[in-house]
Amino acid sequence: MQKKVYGYARISSKVQNIERQIRNIKNECPNAIIVQEIFSGRKFQERKELQTLLKVVKNGDTIIFDSVSRMSRNAVDGFKLYKDLFLKGVNLVFIKEKHINTETYNNELKKQVNLTIDTGDTAANNLLNTVITALNNYILALAEKQIQLAFEQSEKEVKDLQQRTIEGIETARRKGKKIGGYRGTRKNKAPIQEIIKKYSRDFDGTLKDIDVIAIIKAKYTVARNTYYKYKKELKTV
Repeated sequence: MQKKVYGYARISSKVQNIERQIRNIKNECPNAIIVQEIFSGRKFQERKELQTLLKVVKNGDTIIFDSVSRMSRNAVDGFKLYKDLFLKGVNLVFIKEKHINTETYNNELKKQVNLTIDTGDTAANNLLNTVITALNNYILALAEKQIQLAFEQSEKEVKDLQQRTIEGIETARRKGKKIGGYRGTRKNKAPIQEIIKKYSRDFDGTLKDIDVIAIIKAKYTVARNTYYKYKKELKTV
């Protein structure tokens, strides 16, 4: 039976653009079957399209995610799903966190197993099965640690950005700079759009609009409608 490759793309709010995720998945695998989840719930159990995908995916199939956060924003739930799919023989690919792809752990497991396959009797085979089980558990434990680190790093990045934004706004206020209320000038358009591209989760980042706007306002005076105008222009490029 031919193995299938699925691409799972998810957005949770109206201001997000799912096309970026789909484009990244197609760049990874042009023939991927795209599964789209629009305005999804926080828990993966609440995501209807994902639940449907989990029912049809089989051993040897592949699921591609733009990032680990598209699978789950919760490290505990995310690893549970990762483990279930790993044991089912499903390949998982995370475009932005390739170090936690299941292929990484499968390759390590194969190297370990190949070192022990040299037996001809039942007792040794039983021992080998025990070793393989132990190695599976070790690989999954390693995967769990790496996945949790990926989530923790992502969460830390967001918190650090928010803290720097608050500090930047306070510094600007102390210098007498008025925060907000002005339209962005064309002179600032290019650098503002660069910030949007870098931090907005509709492009290359992970932040919501409100957080991106806060980062921009720490350095530039820009109205919200101007922000959305600049963002819309980027989407049409």
